[in-house]
Amino acid sequence: MSRIDPIDRRLIEATQGGLPLVPRPWEVLAGELGLEPAEVLRRVRSLHSRGVIRRVAAVPNHYALGYRANAMTVWDLPDERVAEVGERLGALEFVSHCYQRPRRLPEWRYNLFVMVHGRDRQETERQIGQLKELIGGDARAFDVLYSSRILKKTGLRLADPGRPE
Repeated sequence: MSRIDPIDRRLIEATQGGLPLVPRPWEVLAGELGLEPAEVLRRVRSLHSRGVIRRVAAVPNHYALGYRANAMTVWDLPDERVAEVGERLGALEFVSHCYQRPRRLPEWRYNLFVMVHGRDRQETERQIGQLKELIGGDARAFDVLYSSRILKKTGLRLADPGRPE
């Protein structure tokens, strides 16, 4: 596990809710943290290269863009095929999440999770059809779980060390 120093922690805490929406966010962060902008960028690059942060990216609100049908498809694939199939499905432009999870037998047999978004259910059904085609005979079973409401829409947050859990 890669360690972070107190300045890295402050930088992560300052950005975990998103970057400032200004032309030069690194300068704003530098001012807040008492650092030079070049030092902020150096630290972000270091955190990324060490795997502490995965990426810095814009995350659009798909609901605001008109994507109202959200379907988590779950698949029961042979364990030796999950990585290859997951790579192929995860590369599709309409797939936002694709990951492997352990089975929880006997209640939950699925080991590959693939999230798709469409403007309506018909669109997601077409996308799911494409997933089925690509998976072919590898799927022993699958199911579709449609979102009905949003309960949480944030990433991991570092706990405030001064606040009791």
